[in-house]
Amino acid sequence: MPAVLPSVAEQLFQDIRKIYRDTAQIPDDLLIALQFVFGPCAVQALDLVDQRSVTCLSSPSGRKTFQVTGGSGSLYTCFTSCHFCPCPAFAYKVLRRNESLLCKHILAVYLCEAMGVTHTQSVSDEQMTAVLSGTLSP
Repeated sequence: MPAVLPSVAEQLFQDIRKIYRDTAQIPDDLLIALQFVFGPCAVQALDLVDQRSVTCLSSPSGRKTFQVTGGSGSLYTCFTSCHFCPCPAFAYKVLRRNESLLCKHILAVYLCEAMGVTHTQSVSDEQMTAVLSGTLSP
């Protein structure tokens, strides 16, 4: 069973999806809501979206994961099915301190998906296995 975000966050992404599809913009009230729900990482996540830092990797077997290039240039393989990112901020702020719902990398993935601007790259099942095991970054 996939992990579920709080309903307020899910509704926020649905609203962004609907409005962005019609206007190609996120209105100020939704930007304020993003900041309220996700805190300072909302602005950082929007920067990652603007920089086109999110890539969806998909394989013929149907496996899918996301890679996000962080501000420092580090590449993080993120999993939306369980809301996990291997970055230090996720480990500290989300897991250890319980101060945030998501890190900026996973939030950027959700925003790209909601806005329909995710870059998709097809990889072989072997490449996907290597990515998931941490031995390859396509």
